[in-house]
Amino acid sequence: MSRRRILVCGAGGFIGNHLVNRLKEEGHWVRGADLKYPDFSKTAADDFQIADLSRQDRCAGVFDTGFDEVYQLAADMGGAGYIFTGENDANVMHNSASINLNVLEAARRSGTSKVFYSSSACVYPEHNQLDANNPITSEDSAYPAAPDSEYGWEKLFSERLYLAFNRNAGMHNRIARYHNVFGPLGTWTGGREKVPAALCRKIAEAPNGGTIEIWGDGEQTRSFLYVEECVEATLRLTHSSLAEPVNIGSEEMVSINQLAALIMDIAGKKLSIRHIPGPLGVRGRNSDNRLIREKLGWEPDYGLAKGIEATYRWIFDQVSRGQDAAETA
Repeated sequence: MSRRRILVCGAGGFIGNHLVNRLKEEGHWVRGADLKYPDFSKTAADDFQIADLSRQDRCAGVFDTGFDEVYQLAADMGGAGYIFTGENDANVMHNSASINLNVLEAARRSGTSKVFYSSSACVYPEHNQLDANNPITSEDSAYPAAPDSEYGWEKLFSERLYLAFNRNAGMHNRIARYHNVFGPLGTWTGGREKVPAALCRKIAEAPNGGTIEIWGDGEQTRSFLYVEECVEATLRLTHSSLAEPVNIGSEEMVSINQLAALIMDIAGKKLSIRHIPGPLGVRGRNSDNRLIREKLGWEPDYGLAKGIEATYRWIFDQVSRGQDAAETA
């Protein structure tokens, strides 16, 4: 494989950091760009620029040269506690849309013709995800559009933006709809963490025989994709001829109660669950992988239990370090 010059936008984030590591393992020259460095490890990027990509001048500065590929993962995002309360809608839409507008224009001006864009399963209509056991998320079901959040609406708009640049600017952009990616080195506290990390933290912190809280009745369903699988599928899609949006996720759907039980088993703890009101998102969601299986021959083989065990062990270590620091303070 030839050595390429690659830019990763959002390289300080969870998936972006893992992607940089993979690209460096393959021998490429990588520039990272983000508002911050990765939280839990040093970046492997050859060059890392701290830049607010929602500002046109700062984004243009990152594109001071052309790149063979750009991976655009930068966004204003978080878990259900951030996305579904409605309190952050204006920032989510404005900041993320600005980033995508700026990245595409800067790429076009620099002569970069291929940008990978990380969209989301949140683009799918809410009414197709009311049945927890039978959600509909085939790629063609995204229209007529009716996402359940402004985050989903922004993602859908940006998908169309990348496709428009393909048609009008001769670009070869690729679009993935990510489904609940998890793993080590991800946000696990502070309000923006996703469900797997939040549950791992709660269970790691709870004494055996104690109680944890879960929003809703816990019967809402999701599927969860381990981060290394996500990176592999992302690279395959970027290097393919598949120009339409495609799901990247797992078809191993579980309820949130089942996920909690799995983590308790890994932790060797018996805990009670208190169900409380909270932001939930759709009732059910599962990745429909028929298109990516047909077009790219990809499907995940890293099972949920294996990925959750690796994630729990990492979060348990973070919790333990925090407790040790508090005891010695």
